[in-house]
Amino acid sequence: MKQTEILIVPGWGNSGPGHWQSIIENRLTGTLRVEQAWEDTSLEAWSCNIDRAARALDHPPLVVAHSFGCLATAHALMALGTPIAATLFVAPANPQRFDLPTRLFSKPLRQSGLMIASENDPWLTLEKAETMASDWGIECINIGAAGHINVASGYGAWPYAENIIKLMRAEVDRPQPKYQLPRLGRYRQDSHAV
Repeated sequence: MKQTEILIVPGWGNSGPGHWQSIIENRLTGTLRVEQAWEDTSLEAWSCNIDRAARALDHPPLVVAHSFGCLATAHALMALGTPIAATLFVAPANPQRFDLPTRLFSKPLRQSGLMIASENDPWLTLEKAETMASDWGIECINIGAAGHINVASGYGAWPYAENIIKLMRAEVDRPQPKYQLPRLGRYRQDSHAV
């Protein structure tokens, strides 16, 4: 059986070659990047691009989103019904920084997911990240003082995220009636490993 494909959804400005998303994209087979107008944060345009990329695949993908890409992915799920098997949301951005009403992001997601957040992320406080995860009906893992979980905060190669993605993909690929997120204890090991 073919593995579920992974869609990488970077945030504003794209993820450069040293970013953990780019490294994972190059390391894991069946991984594609959703292309955006990287300097234009139009929620509608980004969400439509995610939707188009997901619908072009044979099966719903696993999405790995970062920053504004998390907001666009959540919006694609909520507003467009984008076929996504599961999502890893890392360091979501604050909707208010992009003049977006928070109510757009306060509905439960139909798909399973997991959020990874930081205690000192300049783009979204941990408290707001936890509220967002709760609204979406997903678990939020606090990995401590990790900034925006990007290259500037030391997150190039990131084995912890790569292992989570592999576990999530294995869960999606496992024959079962519905995707169920594994116990979080499996994800918490070495959460600060960069």
